[in-house]
Amino acid sequence: MHLYRSALLRFADDGTALYEEDGLLATAPDDRGVQRVHAAGAWRALAPLYLSQASQPVTHWPGRIIAPGFVDMHVHYPQLDVIGSPADGLLPWLENYTFPHESRFADAGYAAGVAGFFLDELQRNGVTTALTFATSHPGSVDALMAQAHARRLRLIAGKVLQDCHSPDGVRDATEQSLIDTEALIQRWHGKGRLGYAITPRFAPTSTPQQLSGAGALAARYPDVWVQSHVAENQQEIRWARELFPGARSYLDVYARVGLLRERAVYAHCIHFDDEDRAAMRESGAVAAVCPTSNLFLGSGQFDFAGADRMGFGYGLASDVGGGTSFSPFHTMLAAYYVGREGQTKTGLSLAPQRLWWLHTAGAARALGLDGVVGNLQPGCEADFVVLNPAATPLLARRTAGAAHLDELLFAMIVLGDDRLIERTVIA
Repeated sequence: MHLYRSALLRFADDGTALYEEDGLLATAPDDRGVQRVHAAGAWRALAPLYLSQASQPVTHWPGRIIAPGFVDMHVHYPQLDVIGSPADGLLPWLENYTFPHESRFADAGYAAGVAGFFLDELQRNGVTTALTFATSHPGSVDALMAQAHARRLRLIAGKVLQDCHSPDGVRDATEQSLIDTEALIQRWHGKGRLGYAITPRFAPTSTPQQLSGAGALAARYPDVWVQSHVAENQQEIRWARELFPGARSYLDVYARVGLLRERAVYAHCIHFDDEDRAAMRESGAVAAVCPTSNLFLGSGQFDFAGADRMGFGYGLASDVGGGTSFSPFHTMLAAYYVGREGQTKTGLSLAPQRLWWLHTAGAARALGLDGVVGNLQPGCEADFVVLNPAATPLLARRTAGAAHLDELLFAMIVLGDDRLIERTVIA
């Protein structure tokens, strides 16, 4: 058993933050060799119980905070090198930057190089669980999964399905794309801490035949994830309406082929009506909220109040490379901005504890990984970050003056970046 002593942040089942200024975290390996939380709480209460069980000296990090590793619900590893590319909106951005770059992932060596840098960047920013897109090339999945497995990461990924309205180099063949997807499921899903996600890029770049095939695979493998995009901007919605005139809404395109279900994660979900929101709730599908990419591309703003009113699940995501940062602090701050906007929707001031929860335990719950990752309660896999609240002079000054937990958390959200992450520990 390994004992850590530091300030400690974790979450109750209702999302309330639990904070110990002098905390103890005890971890021990399970029968698969994965470190799990054995105990967490106040040092004074737990130390007498566990010091005698420690297999090595206590790791003491004074002035630091141990917190759950962050969970990124939607990110594109092949878009690492197009982050910060200027464009007039989503569709021009895809055409001018994303598709040409993703064609390079036909080269397995190139894919492996990007995958390594991408995983380094996730860990440097304290992200220990991610749901990510690959490209339409099966080798892009193999490259990412192999390296994630070697690092013992909990990662979910999938080959992009796009058999129409896509240029040469990224467009795949309908039947072969489904064969490749099933082979990748069998190769990677459940290997170590890896999971697979059936991944139509978005409805307009898949034929009805490919979408139906994806739905059939989702029915055949109910424990895999589904991920795609929906209702991101108005131009995209008009396009989907033209291509699928029989569907009630953009979201309904996926529902009709069996892709709206538990473990289905849809990025954006901005331009929804209440019927869409009800369909998300009733199906168990969830939204990956991507505030930095929505602001960057001018797509619109997620309606947090509408989602809460209708009761469907969601969590936060970077959406790199449309998103502008790997940093969960940047994402949480953007979510705060988006929530506060009250001219086009109901404004909602998201509390610091809730913002943090939406990028850790709440995101894990949305992914169906509640009690597995995103928290530091007993039984959880022990992925965590060590935060230095004095990482910069201004941050040190502001956190030292925090009168209560919400002020401390919000100061780190507003002023934090990758420098706040002193180290990332993988279970």
